[in-house]
Formats: sequence, structure tokens, C-alpha cells
Amino acid sequence: MKRARALVRNTWRTLTSMGTALALLFLLALAAIPGALWPQRPVSPTTVDRYIADNPNLAPWLDRLQIFDVFSSVWFTSIYVLLFVSLIGCLVPRLIDHARSLRATPVRAPRNLSRLPKHQNPAVIGDPQTVADEMSRRLRGWRTVLRRDGDVLELSAERGYLREAGNLVFHFSLIGLLVAMAAGKLFAYEGNAIVIADGRPGLCSASPAAFDAFRPGTTVDGTSLYPICLRVNNFDAEFQPSGQATSFSADVEYQADEDLINGTWRSYPLRVNYPLRVGDVRVYLLGHGYAPTFTVVFPDGQERTQTLQWQPEELQTLLSAGALRFDPPAGTFPDPGERRKNQIAIEGLLAPTQQRDGTLLSSAFPAANDPAVAIDIYKGDTGLDTGRPQSIFALDRRMIDQGRLVRMARVNLSLGEQTRLDDGTIIRFDAVTDFVSLQVSYDPAQVWVLVFAITMMGGLLVSLVVRRRRLWIKIRQGLDSEHAEVEMGGLARTDNAGWGEEFDRLVERVTAMPADTRTPAVAERRSLT
Repeated sequence: MKRARALVRNTWRTLTSMGTALALLFLLALAAIPGALWPQRPVSPTTVDRYIADNPNLAPWLDRLQIFDVFSSVWFTSIYVLLFVSLIGCLVPRLIDHARSLRATPVRAPRNLSRLPKHQNPAVIGDPQTVADEMSRRLRGWRTVLRRDGDVLELSAERGYLREAGNLVFHFSLIGLLVAMAAGKLFAYEGNAIVIADGRPGLCSASPAAFDAFRPGTTVDGTSLYPICLRVNNFDAEFQPSGQATSFSADVEYQADEDLINGTWRSYPLRVNYPLRVGDVRVYLLGHGYAPTFTVVFPDGQERTQTLQWQPEELQTLLSAGALRFDPPAGTFPDPGERRKNQIAIEGLLAPTQQRDGTLLSSAFPAANDPAVAIDIYKGDTGLDTGRPQSIFALDRRMIDQGRLVRMARVNLSLGEQTRLDDGTIIRFDAVTDFVSLQVSYDPAQVWVLVFAITMMGGLLVSLVVRRRRLWIKIRQGLDSEHAEVEMGGLARTDNAGWGEEFDRLVERVTAMPADTRTPAVAERRSLT
């Protein structure tokens, strides 16, 4: 039993030491590195899926190690909790000791001041009591206490208590920051959605179903999301000649709170790193791409038009891939089975600025300067009625393999061009519209994160600027009645650099006695001479 108690006691002491806290802080920073090297599901689940598909050997092992969910992984959370416990166990005793030191008086002077690193014996004119009172007055900002030991007056002074206070504020603010971030994980949520920049209503965040990807906090059930509606009127991107983007900007309008009732839309220029902030909700602009518009004219003359985002395959040129599915209009094929056999599907590539190598289409530039598509046109059952989920960026390969969806043509179309199938169906490439990827983040603890970050910096600044100093002065009557014998010693408790010059200036300041501190007899003799 004693061994168990000793083991627990020693483990607790080791865990709550400042060295362990620093090691855990370093380990936490080290553990966050994979979150910057590999894509993260909370930020971009599509990018993670693409990485897994491109790396079938390595990616499954990384997924088992939770590399794609670093900041919610078991090992990162364990380091996080251990750091939290270590800081509390380390700081609470220090806080108690600091509170005691604030109530304590400066310690008595050592018996032999000459043994201190900094020591002087300046000559001071005046009687001991007057000199001691004047020195106490000049030590403004120092905590002083005057004691008498026989015929010797002893002045003890100390300053720099704010250094430890700043250190404690820094570390307790770090704990507060950890708590605020943890609270954010409990009550916050994030949702990603793609919105076409055509001015139509694009997103209303009243339900998780409005998002393409939704990541709730532990306590979020999706029934009480902050309501906000957004629409994107226009998107503008600027690129360098090399194709590298220099700026993204979206002209958005939003409704929140009372605006949802009275129908008022407010405009906001949404840019990267300049999110829209409404209450505790932030709306970020993450990226953009293109959504082609196709019109299908069925043999009876009825039309279907659809605009849908396509996924960028090459980030340098925004060459994009995607698919669209068209159900025949009502009345064209009254029989449901016949209607399913005459659905139209389009799958292919979109080049914002076309570049052709024979019939092979590629993109030369990410801006939509000369759009073109290379598409396969299918006819048959697209699987819209099966109830089985499908990717919006690709057709169901099982329907093609089973012969239920048959390829009818493979063509390249520039903007405004069309092609006709053997049965008279026309497929026309009408337009290319920008889309934006938005992230809606709700975090009620974000204000506290900012507050604790500011107090952390303030505490750190105080702990670096303020220095602990101790000063002792012994004053006794000199050999004559005109002078007082003064002995001074100083000690730098922290940051010894520059203490020698500081001590010399301090001695000069406190020992430069004015004329009115002399005794009346001395003043009278000086005036006669």
C-alpha cells in the first residue's frame, strides 16, 4: 500500500512539474505538424477522399492512425488533457506561494553585505534617520521596510513582484485558452456548402441538410443551428500569368436575425481571410471552381436546363470533371419504365481556357477565357430512382457496366455549340458560371479565445519586462556628526544582465542628498564658511 501511494505521489509530482508541462507543450506542437502536412476531414473531406484514392497503400495506414483527423484524434486529445492537468497542478501551488509573497515584508539584510555581487559604501551627509527617510522616499516603486538593530538603521527594499504575476497570468490564460477551445469543440459546428454565383438563393443554414458536409460538436444535434441565408451575386478572381491566383472576392448578400422576418438583404464583400461575421457565426471563402450549364432538348421539343458544379482536377489550371443527369419532362414518356430508359447523362471535362492537342482537351489557364468541354453523352437509366446515393461528380459505373446506361456520343464542345444524337436529342453547352466553396463556422467560445490570447501576450510581456531586484541599506552614525556611514548591497533575483549599471545608477540616485536633509548645525556651519 505504501509503495502504491509513493508511486502515485511521485507520478503526480512528475506530471505537475514545470519541466513536464514544457515537454507536453512541445509535444503538442509536434503532434500538430501532421495536421499541416496531410489534408484534414473537418476542413476538406473531398480532398481527403481524393488523397486516399491516389495513395491506396499509404492512406489506409494513415487513416488508422487518425492522421486525417489530427485535432480530434485520441493521441492528440490525450496530450491536450495531460497538458491541461499538468498546468493546473503546477500553477496552483505557485499561485499560493505568490499570494503569500505579496503579503510578506522584504527579508532582512544579510549579515555581511560585502559578500554580495554588488556592494558599495557611499559617503552621505546627514544624520542616519533623515538619510533613511529620504532614501525610502526615493525608492518609489519599491516595497520597503525600515528596521532598527541597535545603533544601525536597516532599510530592506524589493521590487519586481509583477514578474511572477505576469508569469501566472500567462500560464492561467493558456489554461483558459485550452478550456475555450475545448468548449468550442463541444458546442461549435462547421458546415461546408458550394453555392453557384448566379444571384439565386444559395444557402440557408437552419438545418444540417443545407450543407454538403456538416461537422457538429459533441453536444450539437442540428436542431438549433444559427439561421443565416446567403446568396452569391458575383465572383471575381485575379491570376498571375503563371496561373497562380492573387485574389478571390465574392459579392454576397445575407440575411440574419430580424432580416429573415422583414426580408432585408445586406451586402458584404467576402474575401479570403476576411470572413463575414454575424453574431458567433463566421462565413469563410475557401475556394472556387466552375459550374457548366447544359440544355437538353428532347425529341418532342421540350427542354431541360441544368447548372451544376464540377470538381477541379488540376488546381493550376482548374481543369474540372463532373457529371449531370437529365430526367425527361413530364408527358414526354408517360410510362415510368420507358422514361427511365430515355434519361440523359453527361460526363466529362471542363477546360476554362481550352487548349487542344488534336482531339485531346486540356486547360491552359484557370480563368474562364475560352471555355470548352470534352463529354461523353449517355442514354438510359441513370439510377435516379434506385435510392442509392451517387456522387454528383461521376456517373454510377454499375449502371454502365450492366448496360442500363449506354454511351451515345463523345464530343468536344466550345461555349454555345451543340450536338445532336441519332434520335434527335440535342445537347447544348450554354454557359460557365463560377461557384464558391463556403464554410459556416459557429463557435460561441471564440470571444474567450481572443480574450485569453490577449491576456497571454500581456502576461508574457510583463514577465519579460519586469525584473526582480533586492536592495539592502545599512545606515549608522559616522565618525563625525556631519556624515552617516552607509553600506549598500544589491541582488538580482532574475535577469542579471545589466544589473551592475542599474545598481550604480540606483546608488547614485538614493545617495544624492539635498541640502535640506542636513542637520541644522551642519547647515549653519556651511553657511558661515
